[in-house]
Amino acid sequence: MEEESNNKEKQKDQTYYNAESIRKVSGMYENWFLDYASYVILERAIPSIYDGLKPVQRRILHSMKELEDGRYNKVANVVGNTMKYHPHGDAAITDAIVQIGQKELVIDTQGNWGNIYTGDGAAAARYIESRLTPFALEVVFNPKTTVWKPSYDGRNKEPENLPLKFPLLLSQGVEGIAVGLSTKILPHNFLELIDASIAFLKGKPFTLYPDFQTGGLIDVSNYNDGERGGKVRARAKISNPEKGILLISEIPYGTNTGSLIDSIIKANDKGKIKIKKVEDNTASEVEILIHMANDVSPDKMIDALYAFTDCEVSISPNACVIDVDRPEFLTVSEILRRNTDHTVSLLKKELEIELEELQEQWHFTSLERIFIENRIYHKIEELETWEEVISTIDRELKPFTSHLIREVTEEDITKLTEIRIKRITRFDLGKAEENILSLEGKIKEVKYNLNNLIQYAIDYFTNIKKKYGKGKERKTEIRTFDTIDAAKVAVANVKLYVNREEGFIGYSLKKDEYLFDCSDIDDIIVFRKDGTMLVTKADAKTFVGKNIIHVGIWKKNDNRTIYNMIYREGKTGPWYMKRFPVTAITRDKEYALASETKGSEIQYFTSNPNGEAETVIVFLKPSQRLKKLKFDVDFSELAIKGRASKGNLVSKNYIKKIELKESGISTLAPRKVWFDDSIQRLNVDGRGTYLGAFKGSDKILTLNSQGVAKLHTVDLLNHFDDDLLVIEKWNPEKPVCCIYYEGEKAVYYIKRFLIDDTLNPQIFFVSENPKSFIEWVGTGWKLIAEINFGKNKEPEIVDFENFIAIKGIKALGNQLSKEKIKNIKVTEEITEGETEETTEKSESKNDEQDNFDGKGEQINLF
Repeated sequence: MEEESNNKEKQKDQTYYNAESIRKVSGMYENWFLDYASYVILERAIPSIYDGLKPVQRRILHSMKELEDGRYNKVANVVGNTMKYHPHGDAAITDAIVQIGQKELVIDTQGNWGNIYTGDGAAAARYIESRLTPFALEVVFNPKTTVWKPSYDGRNKEPENLPLKFPLLLSQGVEGIAVGLSTKILPHNFLELIDASIAFLKGKPFTLYPDFQTGGLIDVSNYNDGERGGKVRARAKISNPEKGILLISEIPYGTNTGSLIDSIIKANDKGKIKIKKVEDNTASEVEILIHMANDVSPDKMIDALYAFTDCEVSISPNACVIDVDRPEFLTVSEILRRNTDHTVSLLKKELEIELEELQEQWHFTSLERIFIENRIYHKIEELETWEEVISTIDRELKPFTSHLIREVTEEDITKLTEIRIKRITRFDLGKAEENILSLEGKIKEVKYNLNNLIQYAIDYFTNIKKKYGKGKERKTEIRTFDTIDAAKVAVANVKLYVNREEGFIGYSLKKDEYLFDCSDIDDIIVFRKDGTMLVTKADAKTFVGKNIIHVGIWKKNDNRTIYNMIYREGKTGPWYMKRFPVTAITRDKEYALASETKGSEIQYFTSNPNGEAETVIVFLKPSQRLKKLKFDVDFSELAIKGRASKGNLVSKNYIKKIELKESGISTLAPRKVWFDDSIQRLNVDGRGTYLGAFKGSDKILTLNSQGVAKLHTVDLLNHFDDDLLVIEKWNPEKPVCCIYYEGEKAVYYIKRFLIDDTLNPQIFFVSENPKSFIEWVGTGWKLIAEINFGKNKEPEIVDFENFIAIKGIKALGNQLSKEKIKNIKVTEEITEGETEETTEKSESKNDEQDNFDGKGEQINLF
């Protein structure tokens, strides 16, 4: 019997085992994976829209509030206390608290918390300390408005969301990767967020752009309000403090000095840039010194750093947040609107709670006054039962309670019986009435705020800005970046060779004919004797066809490089001449430039980088019927057309040879150039201030606020200083006029001087004394200045030409005055018959006119 029972148990276990063993994996995957995904999304990686915190961050701040006593706590203690709320290891909590602390908004830190510039980590948790900032204590916590929930083990209570009355999510930014989705919200400026909240409450439009602790530059053209699909470009701030050295003083978001230097060294090793060495002197501020090779232009190097290193990074925001246990993809503007609405609702709840507390306080204070003033306590001295005491007090109070805001309850009466005799005997009616009036004033104020809730919220944000906004100005400069053509700024890091007989080009053919240095990302254009052209990428070894006559670097949309050519159509056909640019091609495709007729070939070919047109002598094969066996051909008389054009007839007779008679000059029109002050660059697209039409030898003059004069070639890759006062086409005969304050002598001077092309590379035209500064500077022949000195002195009219003769650039000038200048208005006198050139006005950075106040700013037009 017992054996039979055991067999039945075994069969039952086997049946259960079989049922368990054949459970479908798909069902397990569906349930368990979704549970896991939901947990990671809601409880780990994605922040809440209401307080902007992930669960671990929320638990850290709640734990710090529990430990808060005004003194610093060891981070190890904070981590230990947080572990009773957070079901994960101490390492995750430590990393999270360090990240919050480095943002310097809600946690006040002490000790080595790492360095956001260098990427150095914080010291161990037992060595660093933290406490909540006054901002956090005021804005983040309020147990009366907090909704609580049990912790993971049920032993404690933790907040569902902290009652945070500030858009902390947008201020600090956040990154998180969950299962199936991620979030990346960039940090924004503290003051701008408050201004945007106020604007929203006032019904005005607002715009938000990121702002990073590391500073740098940012292009927000495609920010898309922080929504998915948007993109921002962040750049390091690079300057050229002295010859041969570049200084990186601010770095892009998401990088550190270590990773940035690694990317620079990597680009140098690949030959994209040429540097001698990199020095990292970063401490409290970023200072990376790049020592350039001797033959490298600083402007080109800056562009190359942006093109080939982490000095420029692209960031794709993705604003995903949790709203009521559900992930949502929003714009930063929508997040701010919801945060602001949530702040208003929290302020309303706080006011309602405060009103209720004040009314309860007023109610009991009034009851206490009635109870003591009317000596009701004497009525209960002889009573024996509790019920009699309660009923007696209730009966005696009724004649005096008609003005109270609610009915008197048994709980109110119980509190009255608990008043000590000492308090009754020392009761002061005057103070009691004063206290009641004070409470009534507070109640009135709270009711007013509730009735004017939006204005109350605006005042709240304004107060927060006033109290905590100092030192939180924007660090990242917003700019519009130009697109850098990597091929234009790449260093020539390889030598190109050609084997004309076998038809190969490449930088590995070191035994063959050397052509030129180029970059390994350049496009190479090749012309062959048979009139065929192709463009290919620079490579170690590439077959391009035999009988090569020309190899060069090709630039897309280059319409200034003109090719001059004379070719024969077919084996016995006539000779034609043509001029053409090559602006667009399909790489590695062959193009017939001469003729598709078999036997066609090029007889004469030149490449002209600035559209030069030479004159050649054409020699014909002697023949009895020919009287003239040679004649000149001037390419300048030939129009520039497309590469597919047939060209003009040179001769139907056989050409024996062609020789160069005279090198030509450019036939292209002078190039019109503009200066775009938003990106501090030149362009030929009509953006910004028109500087003039430039030929090959023309230069640009710049004068800056430091008193530096500099001549620049017309290179679209040039970078210009941020503090330009004048930028214009240089005229060597046009004098520069300057009014400046000489710091050493404490006197204002006027000087006039000419700029010549020996200026190399730049020169100071005012003294380098730190107290010296420029009041006004410009160029012109007949300038008249109206100088205002304020109340102490009458305005003075100065004719620059009569006041001082043209002297050397280093001359001190003539003394003007010791009185402080208030503002300056400059006009130019135009006499009849003057040419446009002689009346050309210098272009200031702000406008085309030369009117500036005492700080170099424009005051009015003329």
